[in-house]
Amino acid sequence: MITIKQIEKNRSGRQDRESIATDNARVDAKALIMSGYGINSEMETQEALARAGMRSDIVHINDLIAERKRLSDYRLLVFPGGFSYGDDTGAGNAYANRVRNNLWRDLEKFLEDDNLVLGICNGFQILANLGLVPAFDKKYDRTIALMPNRIGVLECRFVTLKPASGSFWTKGIEWLYCPVSHGEGNFYCTDETLQRLKRLGMIAFRYCREDLSPANGEYPFNPNGSIEDIAGIMSEDGKVLGLMPHPERAMEFTNLYDWPYRKEELKRRGSDLPQESVNMRFFRNITGYFS
Repeated sequence: MITIKQIEKNRSGRQDRESIATDNARVDAKALIMSGYGINSEMETQEALARAGMRSDIVHINDLIAERKRLSDYRLLVFPGGFSYGDDTGAGNAYANRVRNNLWRDLEKFLEDDNLVLGICNGFQILANLGLVPAFDKKYDRTIALMPNRIGVLECRFVTLKPASGSFWTKGIEWLYCPVSHGEGNFYCTDETLQRLKRLGMIAFRYCREDLSPANGEYPFNPNGSIEDIAGIMSEDGKVLGLMPHPERAMEFTNLYDWPYRKEELKRRGSDLPQESVNMRFFRNITGYFS
């Protein structure tokens, strides 16, 4: 059975060539990375986008509410990871309420244009609370939940993800290998919603084993108990993505927890060592959408 390590042998050289080819590529579109009390992944997200060729501003939610910054000046809106407002009223709930009560009209107009929204981890929880995913028929009702992890503890580990449908978000991605860090990532919805997600191709990523075979709900490959191993979904129009794992926290090859072992394997095969991890393809797909 083919493993990720075997795939890396074939991809490492091609990956570096692609990275070099896009290092100097820049897009005019600019990203707004939301910040606020308890958000803690703004800088990693900004760095990942910068490496992929996209400028961004980290903006506190209070500055948007006070109109010191305007959402209309940006093309990509990112809700990054963290524990906004301590998740005291439920993961992502308080932050979502701040958005809904103060910025909803601006957000609706933003979504009407050819713009994108990304939520990672706590950001996915915020999107779910706002109803921005799955947003069937552009109705922003809450129809999914990210419940406490099945084993009842905070999960911090690397997981393997496999694209579950074709979209610009997943273009050219064979797998992602990145950390999770959450206590409430257990994706749940009704069977009716699940069937609609599957029928419309809205499941973006699933947890899987290292050989890319299905996790089938088995721990630790599926770290939280999500139904159908779902790690990320899109809105029906494809412009909004919620993703539970953190690709921005493993941008470089040396960010991978087992990189010394992988390095030795590649060296003994005579393969070049990649400079960045496979996860950067995800961010290059975002900038590719705007270019």
